[in-house]
Amino acid sequence: MNYQNKLLRRLIYRSMPFGAAIFLALNLFSGKMFLPKEGYVAEVVDGDTIKLKSGESVRYIGIDTPETRKKEGEKWIYQPQPFAEEAKQLNRKLVENKKVRLEYDVEKKDKYRRLLCYVFVEDIFVNAKLIEEGLAFLYTYPPNIKYVDKLVELQKNARLEEKGIWKTYARGAIPDKEAKNHIGELAEVEGRVSKIKDRDKTICLYFGQGGQGSFKVIIFRNDLKYFLDKKINPKEYYLGKKLKVYGKIKDYHGPEIIAGHPTQIEVIE
Repeated sequence: MNYQNKLLRRLIYRSMPFGAAIFLALNLFSGKMFLPKEGYVAEVVDGDTIKLKSGESVRYIGIDTPETRKKEGEKWIYQPQPFAEEAKQLNRKLVENKKVRLEYDVEKKDKYRRLLCYVFVEDIFVNAKLIEEGLAFLYTYPPNIKYVDKLVELQKNARLEEKGIWKTYARGAIPDKEAKNHIGELAEVEGRVSKIKDRDKTICLYFGQGGQGSFKVIIFRNDLKYFLDKKINPKEYYLGKKLKVYGKIKDYHGPEIIAGHPTQIEVIE
């Protein structure tokens, strides 16, 4: 082992918890990505993220829960969205200080180096339980869609029973004109598609007047195959139709929701 590797190993073991050091060392010295298949939960960060005692952070696949914090400048402040604390508390009840089994899909880590997993405690599918109780939205992010059909069905039932988050929308979705007032929130937005733009990397569904600042739905071309598999060509199928769209509202030259899978879009008329 050369001097650099010896020094790196010494730094790892002195500055990290033992489990985390083992994890990093295995990745560094084996030249392979080490993916634990189980672990003990040390901390519940929020409704869809946990930290293991061995040091890894785990992000649940297929769901998104309301945020407990908001970033202002360089700082994070505690500003929970509706049902954020309820989602965190249920997640804590299910997994905190317990042994969990980790199951992976096509992509193993996200851009923050968190493990992307379906999480199980004995026979409880934690990702699905949060959807079932109405404390998480279905968040499809292809190609990680192994359990999408199961999660879609659970979300339908939670909506019908007006559980958790769905109590907010019992009297109807947010009109597309009001989407700009809900940036950063998980929501369902309703409106009619007025025009569609076919671009190099995306297909954009514009609502309302369709001008600058109008609400839009973004479908990345890499995800188009999931729509075509369902016999949906977005460039033609959605034009002029009234839709209900589920997801996190982001701000990019106006409010938008990224739809990675057709399950996020419901045709009303």
